[in-house]
Amino acid sequence: MTSTSGDGDADPDPAHARAPSAGSVPESLRVPRLEDLGDVSGKRVLVRCDFNVPLRRTSAEDYEVVDDFRIRAALPTIAWLVDHGAQVTTCSHLGRPHGVADPQWTMEPVRRRLAELAPGVELMDNLRFDPGEEANDPAFVERLIEGQDLYVNDAFGVSHRSHASIIGPPEFLRSAAGRLLEREIAAFGALLGHPHRPFTAVVGGAKVAEKIGLLAALSRRVESLIIGGGMVFTFLATLGHEIGESLFEADQVDACKALLDSGRRILLPTDVVALGPGGVIGPDRAASSGEVRVVGRDIPDGWRGLDIGPGSAAAYAAEIADAATVFWNGPMGVFEDERFAPGTETVARAVAGCSGFTVAGGGETVSAIDHWGLERDISFVSTGGGAAMDLIEGGDLPGIAALRHGTRWGQA
Repeated sequence: MTSTSGDGDADPDPAHARAPSAGSVPESLRVPRLEDLGDVSGKRVLVRCDFNVPLRRTSAEDYEVVDDFRIRAALPTIAWLVDHGAQVTTCSHLGRPHGVADPQWTMEPVRRRLAELAPGVELMDNLRFDPGEEANDPAFVERLIEGQDLYVNDAFGVSHRSHASIIGPPEFLRSAAGRLLEREIAAFGALLGHPHRPFTAVVGGAKVAEKIGLLAALSRRVESLIIGGGMVFTFLATLGHEIGESLFEADQVDACKALLDSGRRILLPTDVVALGPGGVIGPDRAASSGEVRVVGRDIPDGWRGLDIGPGSAAAYAAEIADAATVFWNGPMGVFEDERFAPGTETVARAVAGCSGFTVAGGGETVSAIDHWGLERDISFVSTGGGAAMDLIEGGDLPGIAALRHGTRWGQA
């Protein structure tokens, strides 16, 4: 994972030394940094964080934070501001209360953990308790920034949303990107700008419909595009193969055909790990059942493909090893069931072992990286799934654009 030690200016992880230079980031993604805020001593700074962390119920009325990674990820920005004399107030959403003050999504458990990690730093109530947040209501923006002098966006994971707390404050306050957002922009900017070649992308996941925009955008930028996960079966069906009871999206056949006919180098599995009729998928052997078999591209009737096969995994790993830049988003199979984990593990270890610049993002991808303890061997692990996909597809995000076009950037 990204480092959260010190003031955020240095990263002790040697893997990050492989990152392309800042000059490789497109000019269109350049945003003001914390240093561009000027003298912050005595100033009140509103920091938009992504504290949407998992909670666990501890009593009828209370919860606790299960994983504080996202809170710790904000510490370099908070520390820099506090060390320079600023009075910091953080804000975030939590869950999906949709404009209702649902006690299940109170920020109190997050507030307690933040107080332990950054004493004296305030945290507002859940932004999504107010319908004005998701509606980008100007009146809510006004209430949000009342009494604040400066604004910092350090929430990459929601910067693809045109919400009030993301795009509103830069219209009125001198604003900048926090350390986490800055690093996300640098990593993806390197992919979008002038990546070292050859550039390979690995994209997995269940549904073509959710990834076709990303696949199309990447196919125009990379030397090779590796596809895995449940969506491969719609591609294989498009090529005329039998896919048994595997996932299939009939409405995506034309999109798959267009991508396959694009002339780009696209790698699909040549063998598949399949589960027999009546088999059950589970997180462990006790909850799993059914015959498992490695088959070719044609899957027997009644069988479901749930992972790439060993031959495909080896071919994918070899392609990744030869790359100078790698982007990985999405697992190769249902890796939560250990019978269908080898494909994802092989790819994860190949990305971690690649000597080039490697970027990984997406919730399931991060879970896989964490599961095999490979986070320190990947150049950059993104905190955003949808934001990362939108940035690659569109080349910009509302939150980044808001900082870039902020009315007070460059003013004294």
